[in-house]
Amino acid sequence: MAVPKRKTSKSKRDKRRTHKKAAAPNLSTCPECGEATLPHHACPSCGSYRGRTVVTTDEN
Repeated sequence: MAVPKRKTSKSKRDKRRTHKKAAAPNLSTCPECGEATLPHHACPSCGSYRGRTVVTTDEN
């Protein structure tokens, strides 16, 4: 079994992990109210999806 000869430094370890991060979600704007929403989801603020009201909210 292979065993490392030297301890991996914090700098080397962190350089290897730089690409392992969570990506921010892609947001689009709601055409009804202008709020940011996830694509292919009903708008949480106005409850509309593809021009129709599909979820009743306090605003409606």
